[in-house]
Amino acid sequence: MFSGDRTNIYVPVIQGINGIELRNALNTKFGGPHDDGAPYMLRVTLNNPTTKYKALEPTGDATWQEVRLTARYVLEHNGEKIASGSEAAAESYTFVRYLVAANASYNNAVANTITVLADKIGTRAIAQVSEYERGITKQ
Repeated sequence: MFSGDRTNIYVPVIQGINGIELRNALNTKFGGPHDDGAPYMLRVTLNNPTTKYKALEPTGDATWQEVRLTARYVLEHNGEKIASGSEAAAESYTFVRYLVAANASYNNAVANTITVLADKIGTRAIAQVSEYERGITKQ
């Protein structure tokens, strides 16, 4: 799906470290950051990551976990809400006893999950903008 200069969507600050990464990924999908004067604004609220155990050893030690991120979004055109929804993404990762390796595995899973979440939200926003603009030109 086309993105770039025609997708003039401003993404305001998203709270938290993961919010910064999600905003950067969305701006990349939209062809770079746009200023707050853009005709479209995508407001995103990102929840903190949640984890759950996916596999256990016979000893009861966890070997795999899943990290999940969910976000709610509202797309506006000149202050008028034209779309809203929520998206979720998850990835499993190896959970090991070594703290540095466990943290690296978790951080990689979160980064990959943010990329997937940005693709989902960005694609929906681009589609909604396209649909909205087709509706305007038909009138």
